[in-house]
Amino acid sequence: MDRPINSASPPPGIAIPRRKWLGSVLIGGALAALGGAVALLRTTGYESPSGIAVLRVLAAWQYAVVRAVARRMVAADRAEGVPSPDEVGVAEFVDAYLVEMRPAMRSDVFRLLRYVEQIAPIGSGYRRRFTELSAPEQDEVLLALEASRFDQLRAGFQALKSLVMMGYYRDSRTFSILGYGGPFVLDPAERTP
Repeated sequence: MDRPINSASPPPGIAIPRRKWLGSVLIGGALAALGGAVALLRTTGYESPSGIAVLRVLAAWQYAVVRAVARRMVAADRAEGVPSPDEVGVAEFVDAYLVEMRPAMRSDVFRLLRYVEQIAPIGSGYRRRFTELSAPEQDEVLLALEASRFDQLRAGFQALKSLVMMGYYRDSRTFSILGYGGPFVLDPAERTP
């Protein structure tokens, strides 16, 4: 059986010409460098968090993403007299929590934060990063993550939500939202042997 002369790809077992291979490597390398430069550019320009001595694990941009996500996830729970996630220190809790996390899992959290900041808004039709979106736009991005058809994105959303909720509801000022009176601890004198 004869092969057509104008075939787009070489037949199996025939090497790609050196110039074509070199050209594809150069184009691929240029695209990778451009993508890296865009990612670097999009993770600059964040202010260092004020009122914190030093971040232990999170970079300033990661801290900003966690803070923005926390503000949206517990916004519905804000009632009169209930503290904000900033007042409770949710982002600071996440920073401290990640210190003890296995490095591979910590890297996964970092990738998730990069996804939320850089890529998830694009999937919802926004060109700006997550931390630059308005509150309703951020809600839309988070809802899209929660309802994603991809298991990994839904699981990532749940992991991020778990970190935020652990950071928020650990504070006794938030117990009243849940109708929780706080931990029951007996005075040592009241314990029975």
